[in-house]
Amino acid sequence: MNSKHTDKKYSQELKSLKEKILKMGGRVEEMIAWSIEALVNRDSELAEKVISTDHQVNRFEVEIDEDCLSLLALRQPIASDLRFITTGLKIVTDLERIGDMAVNVAERVLELNEEPQLKPYIDIPRMAQDIEKMIQDCLDAFVWSNFELAEDVCKRDDAIDDLYQQIFREVLTFMMQDQTTIPRAMRVIFIAKYLERIADHTTNIAEMVIFMVKGKDIRHLSS
Repeated sequence: MNSKHTDKKYSQELKSLKEKILKMGGRVEEMIAWSIEALVNRDSELAEKVISTDHQVNRFEVEIDEDCLSLLALRQPIASDLRFITTGLKIVTDLERIGDMAVNVAERVLELNEEPQLKPYIDIPRMAQDIEKMIQDCLDAFVWSNFELAEDVCKRDDAIDDLYQQIFREVLTFMMQDQTTIPRAMRVIFIAKYLERIADHTTNIAEMVIFMVKGKDIRHLSS
């Protein structure tokens, strides 16, 4: 009867879902960038903006979950559409947690801004930039079903782990040389750890994309 109209509406619903997931991803990228800018520039107002933005990410998660469940119930998708929608359901959970980690960074920034700066920040901004690029690439991989790009994101996680270890060792030296720096140094380590966990969530998304495209589950396969 109205099969063409129905197909067109269904295609529009899938397109809308993609756009919402990309907007949610873009918002968490902004939160990461703002939190690190707040750290480098000692900008407490910007850190507060990160914290107040978290409710937008939470709202995105609820809306996207509802859209996915509606599509599953009403459209009964099969094959690639089914994998796309179920992957979308999982991805938003990781994106919401990335937003939470950005808030955690901002909270530590507010605390650090109450005290003299421990050291110039070089590796943490570089770490954050690399992670933002990972998020962009894994979302592109999701939207375009790009298996190779998702695999590349997974490989980049090791470099983030190495940067975290480098920052940890450097800050540990500060603490050993001057015990009065310990509270500030611990907050810097926490920030680096939050970023490292953001990279882990981003890798989770990339692994889900690989499963979506290839039907190959590579989670927990690291030797």
